[in-house]
Amino acid sequence: MRYFVTGASGWIGSAVTRELLSTGHSVSGLARSDASAAAIAALGADVVRGSLTDLDVLRDAAAATDAVVHLAFIHDFSDFLTSVRVDREAIETFASALEGSGKSLAIASGVAGLTEGRPATEDDRVVGPNPRGDNATYVLTLAERGIKPLILRFAPSVHGTAGDHGFVRTIAEIARARGVSGYVGDGTTRWAAVHRDDAAPIVRLALESPDRGSVVHAVAQEGVRARDIAEALGARLGLPTVSIAPEDAVDHFGWVGPFFGADLTATSTITRERWGWQPTHPTLLADIAEGGYDVPERLSA
Repeated sequence: MRYFVTGASGWIGSAVTRELLSTGHSVSGLARSDASAAAIAALGADVVRGSLTDLDVLRDAAAATDAVVHLAFIHDFSDFLTSVRVDREAIETFASALEGSGKSLAIASGVAGLTEGRPATEDDRVVGPNPRGDNATYVLTLAERGIKPLILRFAPSVHGTAGDHGFVRTIAEIARARGVSGYVGDGTTRWAAVHRDDAAPIVRLALESPDRGSVVHAVAQEGVRARDIAEALGARLGLPTVSIAPEDAVDHFGWVGPFFGADLTATSTITRERWGWQPTHPTLLADIAEGGYDVPERLSA
């Protein structure tokens, strides 16, 4: 199979690209910069130059492939609605190219906004105002247009030992800058987690057998307590661990504060049963302890 992957040079996308190539598939990856192009080529994939706003490029690349794996997203939380709009326009472009083909359109999503008070399952659907989640809901309707939809819900922490610039890395950088490793409130809120080298195989398995289901949970750990994350970072970075009052979370953590104070748990029981997936790589706390989220002291200056 030949796959067109957006975000192919990113933290998750590079692992997915490597997984697909290592199992005999062909990959072309979208690259908006020379650095991204070089990274994609180094993986052994073909390079498609362009960005998420180059809709003609996206349409042609989608039409020339067996399936689209849309993992890229503009993570600009200062203008989040614009990022969501760009994402939607890219998805609609892919849909127009794939309509009636029976090919798959897989998109990256998450577990936030699915449930309250219990872990999310693959059967849950987005409720309430959730602009990015609405894009995933739209993709599910594409089955009516002859496209196989695949929603890849990644855990809030897709972790590893080097190169992750997501939520946990951000929290580690804040801890170093503040001189304390903080958590919100009593620290009992939890985040689902998955090692990126476990996430990549389940993406591949789902792409190879899209008829088994339309929603995938790339989740190895149902929930890791915020306090445990903060304590692990504090122990590794040599910093005291402290509680941050919920009303001070944004002031202390910035944009990531509301996320760190939220309970974002999910199960993957259905995913494991449908695709025979079994995570085997280290846990989030193990990766922190091994130095995967070390932050140089000079960043505190």
